[in-house]
Amino acid sequence: MKALRLSLALIVMSAPVFAEPPATVTVKDSFDNVTFAVQNAITNAGLVVEAVSHTGDMLERTKADVGSTKTIFLHAEVYSFCSAVVSRAVMEADPTNLQFCPYHIFVAERPEAPGQIIVGHEIYPHGTMDRVNALLDAIVKDATAN
Repeated sequence: MKALRLSLALIVMSAPVFAEPPATVTVKDSFDNVTFAVQNAITNAGLVVEAVSHTGDMLERTKADVGSTKTIFLHAEVYSFCSAVVSRAVMEADPTNLQFCPYHIFVAERPEAPGQIIVGHEIYPHGTMDRVNALLDAIVKDATAN
């Protein structure tokens, strides 16, 4: 019986974990207006943007180098930031939540839908990361409210 429980535990632990699709909102506006709104929403939440990844520029710049001709995004950026208050709470609840900090909000415009700007964030595991999900939802809502 002990061997069976151990075998079942190993199977469960080795099963793939699938992340939820990201939480997204699409707005009709210019990319510059939306990225400005996202930066303001992060600041309005009392946070500081630590880094901006210009992912769309990188993908476009390197597409020929990797043997591609496809333009994935007209524009795409990822904003990274952290919250001392929220991070402390989620890491006191589970120190392994360290792996999720800093948090990110992405903004993208696809070539097949110019003027349709996607704003979103990863949905972190439910439970101890609920406060982070709520924070990111509030920032996206603030940035996309028109």
